[in-house]
Amino acid sequence: MIWRERRGLLIILGALLLANTIFFFTYRVQYESRLRDLDTRLDTAKAQLEQARRTRVGTEQQVAAYKRIDGNVREIYENRWSTEPQRLTAIIAEVKRLAAASNLTPETFSFQRTENKSTDRNATGATVVGIGFNVSGTYQQLRRLINQIELSEQFMSIDQIGLTSESGDTLSISLHVKTLFRDTAPPRRARNQDL
Repeated sequence: MIWRERRGLLIILGALLLANTIFFFTYRVQYESRLRDLDTRLDTAKAQLEQARRTRVGTEQQVAAYKRIDGNVREIYENRWSTEPQRLTAIIAEVKRLAAASNLTPETFSFQRTENKSTDRNATGATVVGIGFNVSGTYQQLRRLINQIELSEQFMSIDQIGLTSESGDTLSISLHVKTLFRDTAPPRRARNQDL
């Protein structure tokens, strides 16, 4: 029969079939192993990507917070604690406005200026300016004035209060508010001693 005549060919074909079968199963096992490794690498990469995203969001929030703080510090430094020429008239106008809002009229103002120079070469010197004035009115008017000065947007504080009684319900109050002005000269930088 045919299989006896073509015996060598059938043996070769059988050997090729056996080799292909072994190769197929070996390749499939290796392929599945590589697929599992790739899936593991993909999961690891996704976890690293998610961690990087969380880190980026946290860093962006820190940068945004830093920018807000930097803006607030600049606002305080440039507007609230600015130099005397920039803010003195605004403070006087604010005191007059608050007194008028309390139905009080200060007749005179007194000023006291003190330079506060620090010996620390990194510190910025400041000038303390006190503004004193007297007003007369009812207790409610005086209380409203003090409250409005304390709540004012201007950078000032009440330093001294003197109270005297006049006739009837009228009281006379002597107020002294003070504020700080930064020096007009730029702050001195510390020299690098490590050079």
